[in-house]
Amino acid sequence: MKIEIITIGDELLIGQIKDLNSFYICQELYKIGLRTNYFTTVGDSYDDIYAALDISLKRSNIVILTGGLGPTNDDKTKGVLCDYFRSKIVFAKIIYDDIKELFRYRGIEITEINRNQALVPDNAVVIRNTVGIAPSLLFNFGDKLIFALPGVPFEMKEAMKEVVYIIRQNCKLPIVCQKIIHTQGIAESLLAEKIREWEESLPSNISLAYLPSPGIVRLRLTNVGNDRCSVENQLKSEINKLKKIINEYIYGYDDDDDFGKVLGRLLRDKKKMLAIAESCTGGYVSHLITNVPGSSDYFKGSVIAYSNDIKENILKIDKKVIEKHGAVSDIVSREMALGVKKLFNTDCSIGITGIAGPGGGTQNKPVGLVFITAVCDNMIVTKKFIFTSDRGRNIIISGLTALNMLRKLIEQEDKCDM
Repeated sequence: MKIEIITIGDELLIGQIKDLNSFYICQELYKIGLRTNYFTTVGDSYDDIYAALDISLKRSNIVILTGGLGPTNDDKTKGVLCDYFRSKIVFAKIIYDDIKELFRYRGIEITEINRNQALVPDNAVVIRNTVGIAPSLLFNFGDKLIFALPGVPFEMKEAMKEVVYIIRQNCKLPIVCQKIIHTQGIAESLLAEKIREWEESLPSNISLAYLPSPGIVRLRLTNVGNDRCSVENQLKSEINKLKKIINEYIYGYDDDDDFGKVLGRLLRDKKKMLAIAESCTGGYVSHLITNVPGSSDYFKGSVIAYSNDIKENILKIDKKVIEKHGAVSDIVSREMALGVKKLFNTDCSIGITGIAGPGGGTQNKPVGLVFITAVCDNMIVTKKFIFTSDRGRNIIISGLTALNMLRKLIEQEDKCDM
């Protein structure tokens, strides 16, 4: 079975927006065992859309188009589909009622151009849009399925739920099980070397993909077969083997990949409060924590000690210590963590200082040098890192590393209490 995605819009071809629709559609199809074979992107041209559709139907079994279903003159997709499949345009009252209800809810007056959204091909299956006004369309063309979805991302994502359901009902699909393992604190190349023997011994029906991003490497394991129980058990067996090799780097699985959530849940469970003092990250570490709803349960606050004056007067770090060791040093990182812990009267704290770049580095203290201290009750750990020469990446990696250090320290405290 071959699948093609056609994305439509001049804005895609001139680089005005990124094609995230194809990315999402591929992910959803892959979850049910289908791999996309072709991508095509065309502008808002009737002839180009028609040609792309014609080519795709000669080589693909399922075609998914996104974009061009709106009510304006540059929306050509519906007209192309009508001509290609020799359709007549009819008025769909149920779609018009949906549009009226949506406009009523938003307090907007409906116009004639909006009414045109309820005009649909008579030989298409109409898929109602529950979050917007452009309905999706399905054409059965022999043994082929052709879907036309809105180009607006949140509308497309909602429509994909129905697309996946229809494909499941019409196609014989394999059983697909996936597990994503989230790791932090080890580079992709080192991780690959560490698990090389395990990877080489994987059964042929299990595939492994490395998904690196700043500060994090995700491993995606996929098993495909015909018996769900067998597929799931085999995947669990391989994951258990993997955990024995890299358990110290694993912080979550599948959707549980948000470091703020992972650490927040741990702090809440242990009834511990956190405070943060950060310099080079400028508030990013605090953002990771406060981005989680309910974080006030375990987070008291932070100090963005960007200047030495704040370090001295708010965090009470001795001026002589900073002059002797420099603001970017292990001892200042430690004093920042202890200072903010005392200031906010918390159980846990983080202190972070470094040179994010692109300027400010020296031979002895290069760009990317970061010192991080994590404190949990009476336990304290300080580490030195040299990350990258890119400011944005340094901030992200530093923030994630800081949270992971505290996570490990809290878990270590549990082991010591046993």
